[in-house]
This record gives sequence, C-alpha cells and structure tokens, in this order.
Amino acid sequence: MTKVLQFLTDSEQKAFDLEHRRKIRFNIGKYNAAVQTGLTWYHDHELARERASHLKSKAINNLEQYLLEFEQNFTARGGKVIWAQNADEALREIGKIMARRKARTVVKAKSMTTEEIHLNHFLGQNGIDSIETDLGEYIVQLNGERPYHIVTPAMHLNKHDIANIFVKHLGIPYTDDAQKLVLTARHLLRDKYTTAEVGITGGNFLIADTGAIAVTENEGNARLSATFPRTHIAIVGIEKVIPKLEDLALFWPLLSTSGTGQQVTVYNTIYTGPRQPLEKDGPDEMYVVLLDNGRTNLLAQPDKREALHCIRCGACLNVCPVYKNIGGHTYEATYSGPIGSVITPHLSGLAENKHLSYASSLCGACTSVCPVKINIHNILLKNRQQSVQEGLTDKEERLAVKLWMRAMLNRTLLNLLPARAKNYVLTRLLDLSWNKRRGSLAVAPKSFNRMWRERK
Repeated sequence: MTKVLQFLTDSEQKAFDLEHRRKIRFNIGKYNAAVQTGLTWYHDHELARERASHLKSKAINNLEQYLLEFEQNFTARGGKVIWAQNADEALREIGKIMARRKARTVVKAKSMTTEEIHLNHFLGQNGIDSIETDLGEYIVQLNGERPYHIVTPAMHLNKHDIANIFVKHLGIPYTDDAQKLVLTARHLLRDKYTTAEVGITGGNFLIADTGAIAVTENEGNARLSATFPRTHIAIVGIEKVIPKLEDLALFWPLLSTSGTGQQVTVYNTIYTGPRQPLEKDGPDEMYVVLLDNGRTNLLAQPDKREALHCIRCGACLNVCPVYKNIGGHTYEATYSGPIGSVITPHLSGLAENKHLSYASSLCGACTSVCPVKINIHNILLKNRQQSVQEGLTDKEERLAVKLWMRAMLNRTLLNLLPARAKNYVLTRLLDLSWNKRRGSLAVAPKSFNRMWRERK
C-alpha cells in the first residue's frame, strides 16, 4: 500500500474513532485553556513574536556563521562537535562512540531528532539497551509506538490505557492511580541513570556566542541523563541555533507558553561542555551532533526557508482541526501536524510525502499561534505548487486540471455541454472524494452567461 493510500485509510479510521477523538480533544483542550491563560502574562505578545521571528530569521540567514561560532566556543571548553549530513552519518559516528565506551546501556531524554534518525532501533541492533527516561516517551516505548505529539508523546492515552500497558509490560498489579503509576516508572528508571555508560539528549537551542546547548523539560530526566553517565551526546538539528545567550530570555517563555501554557518550563539547563577541572558534576566527555538530514534542502529555498524557524512548541498541532481529528500517528512521520506537513516532504522526500501538504484545511490557525510567526499555511500551498511543478501529481489529475483550464478559459467550450452532462462528469470525478461524505455538487440548469444574454 502506498503512503497516500495508507494515510487516507488511517485518517478515515481515526476520524470515526469516537473514543480516540474524545481523548485527544480532552487533552488538547486542557493545553489550549492553559495557553489562553499564559498569554495574559504578556504585556505585548505580538511584539515578542515579532522579535523572535526576527532573531530566527537572522540566525537562519547566517546559519554557517553561527554554527561555526558555536563550534569554536564549544570545542574551546573541551566539547566535540560532529557534523552529520544525514541519519546514516549521525548513526555511524554515534556507533563509534558507543564502541569506544563499550556501552551496553543508554539513558535517553526526549528528543525528536533521535526519533528522526531512528536511534533506538540502531542501538537495539547493536545490542545496546536504550531506555527512554521521559515518562511519556517511556510509555510509548513500552507499547512499541512512536511519539504521538511533538511535546506530549502519549497524548492519545488515558490513565487506564497506561495502567494496562504497565500491567502487560512491567507485570505490576492494575491501578489507575496516576501517582502510583508515576512512582512505578520513577523507581524503575532511577537505577538506570547511575549504571548507563552514555546519556543522550536533544537540544532546544544551540547558543552561538557561548558554545552551549539549552535543554528545556518538565521532569528533570534530561538533566539526570546528561549528568550521571560518563559520556553525554546531544543530537541537535542545525536550525536550532540562536545568536546569543541573552536571547533565551525571549525564547524560553515563548516556547513554554505557546506549547503548554507555562510561564517557563520546570527545568531549563545550559550545557557548555564536559566537566571542567574544578567542577564536581557532569560527564567526562560531551559530543554535539549537528544534524542536517535534509534541512539544507529547505535552506536552499528562500520562499520556504522560514519553516526552519520552528522551535517545536507544538502549538500548531493543538489548534489544527485536521490533527485533532486524525491524530499524530496517522502522519507516519517524525513530525506530525501542520509543521510536520511543511517540513517532512523536504526532510524525507517530496515524492513520498507530498500528500501531507494537502492534509490541511488552510484555515490559518497554525500560522496565527506560531510563536515565531511562520506562515505555515502559505508554505503548505508552496509545497503543493512545487509538487505540481516537479510533475509529482497523478496523470489523471493533470489531465482533469488541463481540461478544466481549457474550458474555463473558453466560454464557448464551457457552454457546449448541457447542465445534465456537466453534473454527470462532476459526479464521476468526485465520487471517491467530495461525494463520499458530502452532498453531490450540481451545476445550475442555466449558466450566468446564458441568463445574462437572455436578460439583454
């Protein structure tokens, strides 16, 4: 089954799964209510968005300069930078580190870039136990699933689902007490931090002038994953760079308020490299993997480049009417929702993923909530345009559009067919799409052109 057919099949199944819709709307509803409260803490939220957009534009338009500045400052404190053009290069270099450290266990904080390169699968193939330490990630890992949402990996599950997963995979007695479930996970994970040879995190921001990575979280697991193991690896997309340390004063609150409605997340940590001579805590060595993996494809397109401004807050997913109906797993991609539909075709191939750019109502809600003002719905249109220009549309679609254009540009041709014939053609064309869930379209018995002539 092609990706398009799989997407359509899964979308229909999820859209009519009332229990799934109830869960996701309940959970997203809580976030949206919190965000509305959070926005009241801003004196001028629009000005903050403007400034963030400007800073990200400055960083992306001068990406090579800031990345080199980051590398220079990070390596000056003993850190090591690995430039990875694609997932294979990243995994190969990470594999070398694992071999040198004779690693058998890895503790891993929540990171979408590691999902992007399928790191857990790679480590498993090499006999290394990779344990997700974020509670939501840990739950979906136990259940053999991918993260459902950029910010909340287990958003599609309620406490009864989670209790059943723990019973099945951990062998504990059934309980729907959320506190007890959290304590169970905490008890199992605590020992892993002190025994793992390597800790892996992502990075929310790369800070050029300091040579540091900033990690934001709510559970403290990333801090533990980066502190206890002797080796810390941070895998970060090259687009995460910001010019200065002081810029975090703008980006940290925007990220948390837009995503979860918090003034600021519970744990915000800045890592500047391995443990220094007079420091007691931290890893002996630290690596930052700067991941391209298709990002320069977007960088090379000025009309779509602003998609790289994304700070992964998840706000666009929470307001998207399509996402709220079909859910995150339907996209079959690392990044779901509106921003995923924008970037996935460029990260993973337009030919296989062009359908994602059509999975949008183009209502513009995503654009209106983006904290860095990415014109998301406009880039979706540009993706569609690119797929047409590159000849990636179906032959039947191209023929239909060509005939439609020919008729619309020639009034005489359009008037040749009577209304009954036009309705027959429309019915045949739209039977498997529009007419499947809506009433059939019908052409008026008399065209406006004909009525105008009769009136005169």
